[in-house]
Amino acid sequence: MEQLHDPYLSYAPGLSWRMILLTMLMSFVLCQVLAAVYSFTFRGLSYSRGFVIALVLTGVIATMLMLAIGNGVARGIGLLGALAVIRFRSTLRDVRDVMFIFASLAVGIAVGVQAFLIAGLGALTFSIFMLHLTFSPFASRRQFDGLLRLNTGASPDADLQLKRALRDSSFQQPLVDAIRAVDEIADVSLLMQDPALEV
Repeated sequence: MEQLHDPYLSYAPGLSWRMILLTMLMSFVLCQVLAAVYSFTFRGLSYSRGFVIALVLTGVIATMLMLAIGNGVARGIGLLGALAVIRFRSTLRDVRDVMFIFASLAVGIAVGVQAFLIAGLGALTFSIFMLHLTFSPFASRRQFDGLLRLNTGASPDADLQLKRALRDSSFQQPLVDAIRAVDEIADVSLLMQDPALEV
């Protein structure tokens, strides 16, 4: 007896809705592992919860796209045309963030083409390598950047006076000299942010 094919229950060639759901869940779990490693090894100044969530969802979206494309060349070309219209304006400040985005995409694509072993071992080895490079002395230098934070009163005059003091060269030099006087501190420099410049 010939089995009826229901196009609403089998979107990807040869895959049932259960397999599609399992594939999406596996991508979600593996990308969560990458996001957890990112959070655990983060050493920057401004932690972004939105970026960590985006790491997880990037892999899931890549899996969904691979399932939708399947082996169809026409679908792939149509998808590239649709994505060409979208412009992403997000700026990644650290090269390490780019590596995690690529890892999430790679895991999502591998799961989407049902290369589950590659996806699992790839996520595992990437996480181990990242943990090793973060906590080992590899490529580390004894150079630290500092960030000075303070609270001012509710009066707007306090903010104005503080900005004037920091921009005053007669104030900046004594501050740098006082820091240089501390033992074991060298190469002190003070760079004030200029809102008109974009780095």
